[in-house]
Amino acid sequence: MARITSVGGIFFTCEDPKGLSDWYRRVLGLAVEDWGGVMFTPNRDGPPHVVWSPFAADTTYFAPGQRDFMINLAVDDLDGIIARLDEHGVTITGREDGDANGRFAWFVDPAGIKIELWEPKK
Repeated sequence: MARITSVGGIFFTCEDPKGLSDWYRRVLGLAVEDWGGVMFTPNRDGPPHVVWSPFAADTTYFAPGQRDFMINLAVDDLDGIIARLDEHGVTITGREDGDANGRFAWFVDPAGIKIELWEPKK
């Protein structure tokens, strides 16, 4: 039987795609390709799975983001990424270091998207 095997990408609209791609390149160090996106290659240092999870329409979990979705980015050094964000004047809106799944921090990008940083538990 045919089945879905994984998430193939994250696609969304914003007012300034090039500007947002440049921001992610500069602030988070993502290897943005000429076409404007990033190709993440699964590796042994990353999380063992990708989560797909709908939320209720009245959730407050995506606040203070202004969009009806959130992006979770797995990281290998949460403190290092937060330091990099601090250097660029990005405000961390929350942090959780005691979760059973690892450590988390949140911020809102220039497009109003709440970004969840996740350092998986090792």
